[in-house]
Amino acid sequence: MSILLIQQAICYMEEHILENISYSEVAKNVHMSSYNFHRTFSFITGMTANDYIRKRRLTLAAQELQTTDISVIDVAYKYGYESPESFSKAFSRFHNATPRQAKQKGAELHLFNPLVIKIILEGGSIMDYRIEHKEAQQFLALVKAFPNEISNDDKDHSIPDFWTECSKGNLIEPMKLLRDKGKRDVYGLCAPVKGSETHFNYGIGIIIDENTNLAELEKFKEKGYSIWKTEPTDYAVFKCFGSDGNCLGETWGKFFKEFVPQTGYTQTDDTDYEVYFEHGEKGLFCELWIPVKKI
Repeated sequence: MSILLIQQAICYMEEHILENISYSEVAKNVHMSSYNFHRTFSFITGMTANDYIRKRRLTLAAQELQTTDISVIDVAYKYGYESPESFSKAFSRFHNATPRQAKQKGAELHLFNPLVIKIILEGGSIMDYRIEHKEAQQFLALVKAFPNEISNDDKDHSIPDFWTECSKGNLIEPMKLLRDKGKRDVYGLCAPVKGSETHFNYGIGIIIDENTNLAELEKFKEKGYSIWKTEPTDYAVFKCFGSDGNCLGETWGKFFKEFVPQTGYTQTDDTDYEVYFEHGEKGLFCELWIPVKKI
């Protein structure tokens, strides 16, 4: 169960808080891929693993400064900072006080306690889904790289802004016209976040199949469009009803908090995507396709 693995990951981080650990190393310890761990931890806790480690280190550093004679330089290096200056900046942003002020009596500091994951039994609710297998697929897409940090930041609007930018630039409609009428669905393609890289790709595109004008593809590639390929895999498919992208975030949250623990499926390191239908059912914002496998 992912929730129990997340608690195991938290315990591991606490035990190695003074060591040079990253979320990819933590993921390896609980036998999860970096991508799957990053998404699961973020949706369940509301923060990234790296952010959790940072907040815990700054909390512990403040406690040491207040209760011992340790110097600012020593505490900076102890908690993994490359210099006293970088430590002081991070410390001040988190505590609204400098390390030297923290040593004074009466200093007001922030306390960030270790997380404890609790399983709470609530009233039953229905979450509709279906499992579908797809062979290898190809898409024509407008692709842009985004920083890993935004992948689970509900306040970040980089990807919606990318949609707006492409729409205002009239880059999506010409692509849709390559498809037969009635089959001009648009896809939001998201590549997995990898711990070894700082960015992930997101694409806006159309599927390439027998209903696509293949003769025109090369012209689009010359204009900067890309071919996005996916491997054969199983998908858990969810309908997202609502007027905006909030329903999409809610569905991701339910996937990690309800679907994964109850079904024995887990997300794989493959492309997930949204499908925005040309003619969708009333109230449907999109369908969310998440690549999965049985644990």
